[in-house]
Order: sequence, then C-alpha cells, then structure tokens
Amino acid sequence: MPLTTTGELVTRAAAAQSAVPSFNVITLEHVEAVIAGAEAAGAPVVLQVSENAVKFRYGRLLPLARAAAVAAERASVPVALHLDHVQSDDLLRQAPGAGFSSVMYDAARLPYEENLAATRAAAEWAHGQGLWIEAELGQIGGKSGRPALDAHAPGARTDPDQARAFVADSGVDALAVAIGSTHAMTTRTATLDHALLKRLSAVLDVPLVLHGSSGVPDDELAGAVAGGIAKVNVGTALNIAMTAAIREFLAAHPEAVDSRQYLSVGREAMVRTVTDIVRTLG
Repeated sequence: MPLTTTGELVTRAAAAQSAVPSFNVITLEHVEAVIAGAEAAGAPVVLQVSENAVKFRYGRLLPLARAAAVAAERASVPVALHLDHVQSDDLLRQAPGAGFSSVMYDAARLPYEENLAATRAAAEWAHGQGLWIEAELGQIGGKSGRPALDAHAPGARTDPDQARAFVADSGVDALAVAIGSTHAMTTRTATLDHALLKRLSAVLDVPLVLHGSSGVPDDELAGAVAGGIAKVNVGTALNIAMTAAIREFLAAHPEAVDSRQYLSVGREAMVRTVTDIVRTLG
C-alpha cells in the first residue's frame, strides 16, 4: 500500500490511547524484518533511519531510504518513514526528497536556550516542507557522542513546566521525554517514572515519545502507553536478536560462508522480536 505518514499514525494512536511501534533500521534485513513482524501482528509501523545509520552507510541516505520506501509500499500494513536523531542540518534538508514524512531533530545535547533556538528553526523549516517534527527534552542518555548520564540522575528527567514552554515556543509536533529509559540498553531492566509521565501528559498537548524502549520490560511499556506515550522507539532489541541468532548459527556451522544462510537466521530472529513488541503495544 502507499506510504503513510508518521504524523497520521501517531495522531491516530494518541486518540486511541495506544502507541505506534517505531523501529530503527540499519540494513535491508532490518527493513524486511520490521515489515514482516508488523504484518504478522497486523499493525502499522514506522521505519526509522538514524543519523548514525546514515554515517554507517558511508554518509549516504538515499540507498537505505529508497529500499525502505519500496519495501513499505509493498507491505500489507501501513508503514511510514522517519528520519531519527538528526543533528546535521544538511541531513535534515535531505528528508523530504528521500521519502520521509517526519524527522526527529535532536538538539537535546545543547543547553536549553540553544536547544530551543535550534529546534524552533528546524521546526519552521520542516513545517514549510510538510514534515512532522519530533524533538527531545531532558537527557535520555546512551547515544554516542554525548556525556554519560544516568537516567535517574538529577536533571536528567524532563521537567513538565519547561516541556510545556519548550513545545509552545518551538512549535514541534511531538516530544521525546526522559522518564527513566536509556538508549542502547542490552537488558530489559529500566524502571519508568510513571508519576512524571502523568504530569507531562497533563500539561502537554502534543503526542509523547519514548526513546530507549529496548531496555523497558513489557509491563513498563504497557504502563507507559496507558500513561500517554503514543510512539515507542526500538532499535537495540533488533540488533540483540540478530546478533545472537547469527552467533548461534555460526557456532553450529563453522564451515558456513554463504552470508544468506546466517543473515536469514538473523532476519527471522528480528521478525519474532518485532512481532512480540508490536503485540505488547496492542
């Protein structure tokens, strides 16, 4: 079916008090696995390409974006493309021509006033191009190139009053909030601050986004969705599943040299992970 938009999926999810699963993809196997898992669960999904993934692909956005768009157009469930954790203004400006309906502009590493100014400028440009834009306030942590900060450290959490002012002054369409999750977690042990989420949901009139969801247990994810999270970002969980399956296959088949053999095993492991997460989110 035709590509849908992230804004449409998230708006619909927020109205239904559910959440859109949004998966970061790095390879074509990731793309295929996310779509297959979403189809198995019968639910819409967002394919996310991060700035780090673009750097991995020799700094070229279009090859992976074009592959993702073609795969999405052949899916039996609605699929949207989202450009994730963009810090480069040059990359931001490539989004419309590459098939993306939305972008997460990431200036959260900057002091508040600088974050606000950069995000406001990005939002004005994005809206002029018809893009839905997400930003981040607070320090979720775990991203490469940022100072390490514990998710529970003083000052890490998103402040509701500051968030309300930030959304109003920046004009963003959604906000990623720091409530206890951390990017790149390899264990599902994160504990979320549901009381803070309730306060944020009460004062903000835009959909809320949870980053670092790979480290969040199922019951915590369900509670986050019930508390107002409308978009759930997952990346590391796919890499854990793929890597574990490939390691097991190569350990059992040390003679294997055909990459299709172990990549197919890794892809199927990701399909199962996607299906489970999508069903958890309802």
